[in-house]
Amino acid sequence: MGVVIPVGRREFLGQALAAGAVAAQPRPIPILDTHIHLFDPTRPQGVPWPSKNNTILYKPAVPSRYREVIRGLGVTGAIETECSPWLEDNQWVLDACEKDTIMVGTVGNLEPGKPEFRQHLERFHKNPLFRGIRYGNLWRRDLTAALGRPEFVADLKFMAQAGLSLDTADPTVRLLQDVVRLTDLVPTLRVIFDHLPTLPTPTEAEALLNYKTAMRELGKRPQVYVKVSQVVQRVGGRVPLELSVYRAKLDKIFETYGPDRLLYASDWPNSDQWAPYPQVLALVQEYFLAKGQEIAEKYFWKNSVAAYRWVRRAPSQPDPATV
Repeated sequence: MGVVIPVGRREFLGQALAAGAVAAQPRPIPILDTHIHLFDPTRPQGVPWPSKNNTILYKPAVPSRYREVIRGLGVTGAIETECSPWLEDNQWVLDACEKDTIMVGTVGNLEPGKPEFRQHLERFHKNPLFRGIRYGNLWRRDLTAALGRPEFVADLKFMAQAGLSLDTADPTVRLLQDVVRLTDLVPTLRVIFDHLPTLPTPTEAEALLNYKTAMRELGKRPQVYVKVSQVVQRVGGRVPLELSVYRAKLDKIFETYGPDRLLYASDWPNSDQWAPYPQVLALVQEYFLAKGQEIAEKYFWKNSVAAYRWVRRAPSQPDPATV
């Protein structure tokens, strides 16, 4: 039998407090980045974006480089979002994602309403990493006009039935209104609004009314998600990294869409034009961690499961089945 050593009251209380402090430590939150871009300007065919003149971006953006950027930051997975209108770049991205388990999905580029759309969608969707497409104010496409074409709407319904989602691009007040109309026409389609923090609150009376009406309406629609991305911006000739500069805009988005529909998205490497990845991440960490563990976990990974239904590929990634 072992010897029982008495513990003094002060020592006992000290041990108990220490144990309680350990137990009270918040558990680390795994981070799922829902918006990065992959491209390689060194390919023989080059890339449609970025431009050769952009010395910050015009270099290979591939999963291995992304892994180096996120080292030690707690990011366990990422979803690629299209940055090319070329059809076969959907396959190039899928091949790049397939080779690295940090990638849990990709949002491709196809044009609903075209005769070959469903054929291409079925081809790429055979790969479970293909989670949807992007359509909006990009590559000279007009969602307002497209929604007036029955074949376009029918293809979006086909996407919804397949369990895929639709990302938007380059937010404007008009795009907000378009998404209201889109979700009226196809209420079962999950829609992810990209880069909403970049949309300034209008000052002109009619535009402000349209903005408030559309935001209020979209706030009621549970199938609409928002990427809190491109938060860090150039203001008055500099790039502030103080949360106080951006808090009002983040508060407005949070109040409108709530804790269950906001997604973490870095916009790497495009974000490098404003600040390094750790600083971009630190700013939204400061904002969302202040709201508590539960809300922070929703923002940093849990909401992305509902929005994208992504594929877990590594033990370090959280299990979507636990949400």
